[in-house]
Amino acid sequence: MLDPQDMYELEPEGVDAVDSADVGGPVLLYHLDGFIDAGETGELLVDRLLDGLDHQVVARFDADRLVDYRARRPLMTFRRDHWTDYEAPEIALRLVHDATGTPFLLLSGPEPDVHWEAFAQAVRRLVERFGVRLSINFHGIPMGVPHTRPVGITPHGNRVDLMPGHRAWFDEAQVPGSAESLIELRLAEAGHDVLGVAAHVPHYLARSPYPDASLAVLEAITAATGLVLPGPASALRAESHTIRGEIERQIAEGDAELVSVVRGLETQYDALAGAATRESLMAEPIDLPSADDLGAQFERFLAERESGEGGA
Repeated sequence: MLDPQDMYELEPEGVDAVDSADVGGPVLLYHLDGFIDAGETGELLVDRLLDGLDHQVVARFDADRLVDYRARRPLMTFRRDHWTDYEAPEIALRLVHDATGTPFLLLSGPEPDVHWEAFAQAVRRLVERFGVRLSINFHGIPMGVPHTRPVGITPHGNRVDLMPGHRAWFDEAQVPGSAESLIELRLAEAGHDVLGVAAHVPHYLARSPYPDASLAVLEAITAATGLVLPGPASALRAESHTIRGEIERQIAEGDAELVSVVRGLETQYDALAGAATRESLMAEPIDLPSADDLGAQFERFLAERESGEGGA
């Protein structure tokens, strides 16, 4: 295995800023694009944190070593007769401050395509170098739930006690892995506190931005950590209001099949949520179209929304 320390470079000014912060060990939030992130839950949250809060780079990972450019080709800009810009992928650890000035760390960027073990060990070294007291990862997962009900959360890791009131969905399952999940596993094995937050996104909205899920994750993070993040929360609420209005308009236009699906999910949700002994929302599945079938019904909505953004 590669030497984990060779996978990143520290930024002296960022390191000094972390070392000088007197917080008894910062919190680390981390999300890596590329695996399951229904509703762009994690991506939206990272963007709003960086858009609305002061931050500086603490460490940069070697993207040339970790990213397969042929699988995810970076964008380049061509003007008239020459190349003018190259959007190099960046996996970076940043120091961010909340509204009260409390510092925390944020690791984000594309999920590494290779060297997951070395990458996970590198993250562990950074966690230990900066005395991180709690690491939290977050993303969205597609579920058979309606957008008209509160966003559900599934916590995981060795600090699920920080999110009381949530029950396990099943005893055991094997699913495709991710670098984000491997980091959680390796940190827990090393005795570090780690929490995962997975938001339940209606599967018919899984391929479009769903700010409600990002907001639910943000609220879970602030409740677990005490961080104060009103700016990102306000931005997500505004986006949620806009998206929800567009969804309701689409439904009101009379897509009978979609209306039927949403109403069926509402009935299932309400019945199961009210049952004292329910094990999960999947305890009594009903016959519903697949995520691809439902996603196709929303392609017109997505095209209209993207067109509107482009013309703004």
